[in-house]
Amino acid sequence: MALPRILLVEDEEHTRARLARALSGDSRLALAGAEATFAAGRAALERERPDVLITDLELPDGSGIDLIRAIDELDLPTLGMVITVFGDEKTVIAALEAGALGYLLKDGSADYLVRSTLELLQNGSPISPAIARHLLRRLRDAPPPAEEGTAPAAHEEEAPSLSDREREVLDFLVKGFTYAEIAGFLSVTPHTVATHVRRLYRKLAVRSRAEAVYEALATGLVRVEK
Repeated sequence: MALPRILLVEDEEHTRARLARALSGDSRLALAGAEATFAAGRAALERERPDVLITDLELPDGSGIDLIRAIDELDLPTLGMVITVFGDEKTVIAALEAGALGYLLKDGSADYLVRSTLELLQNGSPISPAIARHLLRRLRDAPPPAEEGTAPAAHEEEAPSLSDREREVLDFLVKGFTYAEIAGFLSVTPHTVATHVRRLYRKLAVRSRAEAVYEALATGLVRVEK
């Protein structure tokens, strides 16, 4: 069975070498590449189609957030995770909204990166403790949800933005098809379908197929013909 392939993008040479050594040294992972720039990272992302992208945010020729967005743009099954020194709330939220499924600060050890990568591959969402506190504080300070029957605020979006492929997958989910059946329809692997479903769950803020179907119908993302 092939090992999960990891692409690392980090501009600081010493840090890149240390993290690449840890990833390649673990028998459960395979290093697909270790790049120093946005351009090289995007090219490797498209060429290698890795299982996981681990990227710094501040690159010399671009943003790691845009590299995370490129996963959707290129329609890849890749899981995106950030590793950075920036832990402010604005940056964290921007990365998560771009599609990052994990967010680590560089103050952790290389072994922590390996453990977090394995957790990500096992459907987890690894987040450094300091970042988790940011998110919990944000939830605590958020206004309470509107009562039933109350119109949403004007600035709230009725439906999240989905890629064309995510809409296809969601449509099949609503119709009750299994991952294997969806994979057959789209000529992809069940693993790729599962990756799209994870992104759908994150964007729809749900945790199950039933909740995803409800949100898809409630927001008009999918319409059932009568």
